[in-house]
Amino acid sequence: MRSSLRRAALLGLGLVSACGPHAHIPPRPIVLSGALAPTDSLARLARRLAPLLYLQRDEWFPLERAVAVVHPTRPIIAYHLLWRDDVHGSWIPFTVPTDEEVVWVGYDPSGAPTDLWTYWHGKTLHTGWRGTPAIDVQWGKHGSLPRGIIESDLPRLRTLNVFYAFLYLGLPDVLLGKVTRPGPSGFFHSYGRYRDFSRLLVLGDSLDAVVRTANPHEQLEAAFGKPFSRKPPWPE
Repeated sequence: MRSSLRRAALLGLGLVSACGPHAHIPPRPIVLSGALAPTDSLARLARRLAPLLYLQRDEWFPLERAVAVVHPTRPIIAYHLLWRDDVHGSWIPFTVPTDEEVVWVGYDPSGAPTDLWTYWHGKTLHTGWRGTPAIDVQWGKHGSLPRGIIESDLPRLRTLNVFYAFLYLGLPDVLLGKVTRPGPSGFFHSYGRYRDFSRLLVLGDSLDAVVRTANPHEQLEAAFGKPFSRKPPWPE
């Protein structure tokens, strides 16, 4: 009886592993239509305004790709970030096997930043901004927050303490994800550490390309692979 249960458990794990989607990120170097030369003034602007990313100190998944998109008629630059995976749901068949997030920086005629928008779990957060743009990156799910945001200003049921609590409620989901690909077993630290965004990543040094277009789907597909999450290209 015990041997039969063991075989059934191994079979179940094998099926989960086989069903889990696998990322197919195109290898470098990548060639994108409409890519700007590094010496182009807009490419230099995009790299200068690229936000500093402050990752949670225990972040597991690396940033695999980053593409800046300069809008042709609006003073705004989108920074599309492709993380290796999301801590939740990676074992579910037909789910997207990577995690795309996006941050937008608005600027004035002098090229100074004026606004910062971030995609935060289905909502777009916005704040006025002066100085170097800076983003806090959530552990495991990579939601992007303007650095220094007041947590009580976050949308209801999308606060950091709600996501922290869900990490424990969703622990079986996280463990199933680890069966299908390398990943963490969970987050077993304090809430204070969950909010410890102390690993600096200089995005301006990590951009794979800068393109100028209003509709970047073709370029993002070439850089990120199929499928990718297709977050909104621009804030409303």
